[in-house]
Amino acid sequence: MSILFVSDLHLDPARPGATRAFLALLAGEARQAEALYILGDLFEAWVGDDDPGEPGASVCAALADLADSGVPVHLMRGNRDFLFGPGMAERCHASLLPDPCVLTLYGQPTLLMHGDLLCSDDTAYQAFRRQVRDPLWQAQFLAQPLQARKAFAAQARAASQAHQQGVPEAITDVTPATVEETLRRYGVRRLIHGHTHRPAIHSLQVDGQSASRIVLGDWYEQASVLRADADGFALGGL
Repeated sequence: MSILFVSDLHLDPARPGATRAFLALLAGEARQAEALYILGDLFEAWVGDDDPGEPGASVCAALADLADSGVPVHLMRGNRDFLFGPGMAERCHASLLPDPCVLTLYGQPTLLMHGDLLCSDDTAYQAFRRQVRDPLWQAQFLAQPLQARKAFAAQARAASQAHQQGVPEAITDVTPATVEETLRRYGVRRLIHGHTHRPAIHSLQVDGQSASRIVLGDWYEQASVLRADADGFALGGL
């Protein structure tokens, strides 16, 4: 059996194909998995647990069904669904993971992250991230009417797309020095993350020791899945 990792599905009513693919994974291959880890941006936007809507309601029901079948489900917030709360995780019968967190994976400590914290050269994004992760900001935001929250989310998506187009690609990718410092800080030699939409398995050296950085792909054009077992890792699609 494998442990499955996915990230950056960005599920949204405008992209029903991605939702169908994920529901098929949950009803099929995931039933034979040791566990499922979702490392952020399961949804394109999440404006509060009081409005799961679709595809949120269907996906959460399917996750709960998978968990009830005996496959542990673990969820990490991303930069698009950072308001996904403990109450909704409970409805999904899933555990909510901190970002970052360390998992012992087949005997080796492995750092799991969404990945946006690694893009430290993108100072404008990091400032926005600090703002929206502030508990006071979140409380004030969640107190607004639902339609106001949805309007803000739409504006934020548009601003994010404009920002991505307006800065060099290297700025929106991870900063190598930050990757090394993060591995060093957590005392690990393996990192799994998403966010950048650049799937690959990278080999690197940290303090003279071999290390690896595994980047999950998005679900815009492919259903990217990392399969891990005692023999190694396979990064591919459905």
